[in-house]
Amino acid sequence: MAELHVLRVFCGPGGGGNPLGVFLQGSEVPDARRQDIAADLGFSETVFVDDAERGAIRVFTPAAEVAFAGHPVVGTAWLLARTHGEVEALMPPAGRVPVREAGGLTFAAGRPEWAPDWEFVELGSPDEVEELEEAPGGRDAVAVWAWIDEGSGSIRARVFAARYGIAEDEATGSAAVALAGRLRRALDIRQGLSSEIVAKPPPDGMVEIGGRVELDDVREYAV
Repeated sequence: MAELHVLRVFCGPGGGGNPLGVFLQGSEVPDARRQDIAADLGFSETVFVDDAERGAIRVFTPAAEVAFAGHPVVGTAWLLARTHGEVEALMPPAGRVPVREAGGLTFAAGRPEWAPDWEFVELGSPDEVEELEEAPGGRDAVAVWAWIDEGSGSIRARVFAARYGIAEDEATGSAAVALAGRLRRALDIRQGLSSEIVAKPPPDGMVEIGGRVELDDVREYAV
């Protein structure tokens, strides 16, 4: 048995947040079991913490391991700060991810090139984004977005990720990193049913994303 924490990451004003599974003692879970566990749990990502002191983690979607993902690093940073003390950075396979907390939000920084190969489709209005019933053109990894208020950087977005075993993602940090890097400006992204991601591209080539995290459950899981 291994202890599983279930979080919601990027919670918005009305709740929301993307579910995330975290195994803090990930080193106790055999490598050969990790993909099956992620598929069984069905969260958009599951994190295995291999070394809490170093911040070494691995991240799995239901269909594949990924080198970097946004809501897993934000959620894991939040959880480690409460179970092991604050950490300065996490180390997923992509590279060093600086993390911090401020104003009730948890932040993590990543490089746009670390993100999965998202396609981006801009529509003319938030209503057009809302009205979508499926990914446009049958795309299997696409972020669809429209300005709510271009002046303030407010965006409505939805992300469809069948390639990774996710029909529609509730809140996608890696897409936020890539989009903020592409637009070269700070963004306030409203995604899914009620999730919110803030994103800001600092001058060092990384993009910092942040949001509010909530703990939903702690339970034992048979590995």
